[in-house]
Amino acid sequence: MDLQDRADRLAGLMEERLDIRGEGLAVKYRRAARRMPRWVGREIEALIEALDLARNPKLRPRIDMARIEAGTEKAEAWLKTIDPWDRRKGIVLHWLAGNALNLLVVVAIAVAIMAWRGLL
Repeated sequence: MDLQDRADRLAGLMEERLDIRGEGLAVKYRRAARRMPRWVGREIEALIEALDLARNPKLRPRIDMARIEAGTEKAEAWLKTIDPWDRRKGIVLHWLAGNALNLLVVVAIAVAIMAWRGLL
């Protein structure tokens, strides 16, 4: 499997599992970098750098294919562990919890003001 196939496969997994849109692995990685561990980011960065080196025939021998293969397999394995529905559910629950806390604070302030003015 060549470098571009690996990049396409990782980009597809990022789109499927992390809901990242964009053209190519570099764009998707830039958008998803905060959502993944650093070690996965380093492996993807190595693949992106290897893709840049592969464009130049004189620089192509500098690519460490063993590291790229191992890194892409690790990154792919990590991306496959992500459950998109569980991630979406977590986002919604965090949003609801934040709004519930804000509502609770507003009600507490309203009750405190009413008690201070003697309306309770």
